[in-house]
Amino acid sequence: MSEENSLNPFFRRLHEFSAVRWTGRVIKSIDYLIESDGPFSSVGEGCAILTSDGRTLDGEIVGFRGKTVLSMPLERPVGVRYGDRIVTRGTRPAIRVGKTLLGRVIDGSGRPLDGKGPTGGREYRIISGDAPAPLSRALIREPLGCGVRAIDGLLATGRGQRVGIFGGSGVGKSTLISMMARGTSADLTVLALVGERGREVQELLVDAIGEKGIERCVVVVSTSDQPPLSRIRAALAATTVAEYFAAQGMNVLLVVDSLTRFAMAQREIGLAAGEPPTAKGYTPSVFTLLARLLERAGHFGTGSITGFYTVLMEGDDQQDPLVDAVRAILDGHIMLDRRLAAQGHYPPISILDSVSRLMPAVSTPAQLAKAQRIRAMLSSYNASEDLIRVGAYQKGGDALLDQALAALPALNAFLRQKKDDLAPLNQTIEALMALPG
Repeated sequence: MSEENSLNPFFRRLHEFSAVRWTGRVIKSIDYLIESDGPFSSVGEGCAILTSDGRTLDGEIVGFRGKTVLSMPLERPVGVRYGDRIVTRGTRPAIRVGKTLLGRVIDGSGRPLDGKGPTGGREYRIISGDAPAPLSRALIREPLGCGVRAIDGLLATGRGQRVGIFGGSGVGKSTLISMMARGTSADLTVLALVGERGREVQELLVDAIGEKGIERCVVVVSTSDQPPLSRIRAALAATTVAEYFAAQGMNVLLVVDSLTRFAMAQREIGLAAGEPPTAKGYTPSVFTLLARLLERAGHFGTGSITGFYTVLMEGDDQQDPLVDAVRAILDGHIMLDRRLAAQGHYPPISILDSVSRLMPAVSTPAQLAKAQRIRAMLSSYNASEDLIRVGAYQKGGDALLDQALAALPALNAFLRQKKDDLAPLNQTIEALMALPG
């Protein structure tokens, strides 16, 4: 690569900056919200708060209230005083991307968290990018294995599909996504830990994913104690990294854990900026931002982003407004059942409550017919489970139920899977077709 070509990304980044720096003065600070008299700016523009003790706090313009500018920093605004200067950056927040990000752990601003030095990315990408035009997307026709038999066999997903993993707290969402990160047939995984508990970050990276798994991962982290803007940027930055690798012709598995904490962070910002609350206090901007984030995944012809997004169901409520909104946007949903988890059935996927809208497009007719037959048997068993347990059902009363009872041990053996027992897609299909029924 010539010297001129190698500097092109930096020249493009330079052109994005404004030659003029507008400044304002802090007039009020409440929690993370900074109100200032100026500067001349636009919503979403990067800014910096220059404190009187010489520190610089990076932030972002989040709105206006009359002539007052509202901004939020990316760290706690400790030390910010009345009269401190706010300077606009002249560009929207961006991160450096490149193949050197593989195996690295970064934050939502692209800064390394793993102590391995600079990431070395040579291209800047704005993190709040737009979704591709509808007709520029390619049709989803190829399956993507994720290493989990219950999903690959009965809820098959395609390259470029977007799927939600719904469940209450402590049901097993993190364990399931760690299995996907290690067992996927995608070229690489981009994992966003949004508002994650600090203790669990290291555990997930070392124990769940492991050293070999991290080598083909890019991990973007924001912890629960960080400002809402940092939590939002983790999901946006991870999607931007996935877009970069997809543009290189790769098939990317994007996992965001969790979409609920992403929405809660935007709710904090919206309420602080004066937005009216709607259902459960979520502001209108939450649902707008969710749609913008989720629509950025897909199949683009040269590459693809297959998205799995975890959603926390408060009180295991499937009718929660956030759950309902996300489910309406996505191309499928996987429901985790607390009752199955209590029985030691892992992963605790409720097959009958879950669906992949694109399974007919990415599965063979034989696999689809087998999956539908298994669903019918599971449905028949669930409808009569109480009668069976009290001994009120007599064999021969229902042919389908008799088949379900005979096949149940084999079905449970297929659906249950240890976190270290990863199954390639072809083996899963073979095992599925060998099931009785």
